[in-house]
Amino acid sequence: MSLFEQINTDIKDAMKAKDKPKLEALRAVKAGFLVAKTEKGAEDTLSPEKELAVIQKLVKQRKDSAAIFIENGRAELAEKENLEAEYISVYMPKQLSEDEIKDALKVIIEQTGASSMKDMGKVMGIASKQMAGKADGKLISTCVKVLLA
Repeated sequence: MSLFEQINTDIKDAMKAKDKPKLEALRAVKAGFLVAKTEKGAEDTLSPEKELAVIQKLVKQRKDSAAIFIENGRAELAEKENLEAEYISVYMPKQLSEDEIKDALKVIIEQTGASSMKDMGKVMGIASKQMAGKADGKLISTCVKVLLA
């Protein structure tokens, strides 16, 4: 069963359970998938990588919105965004811990021969591909900066 089919099944389950917040989050995912399918040059079915990219984008949007709402004193809206992010992030692969990210980065730094901040681009390029969907880009970037400093 593809992720798209899984989302459709979960939407039906959320409708039966009358779980409105979960239903809204899942409908946003489905809408994201449909938009990705209709983009110029897109195929009829989404690859698992593209599905993951859509999920990541939606989770990041929710978290960014929540942070903005908290800054502006709108805790109730931030709570809603965080809840949706939780529902959507269920479909992402298990996230790496900071220690696991640093271990992987040490190997990448060794392989590339990176020694200073000038080499950050090389390290980030490889790390982003290897850890796609498994770690937040901001966290990877922070760890690279610490290791190259």
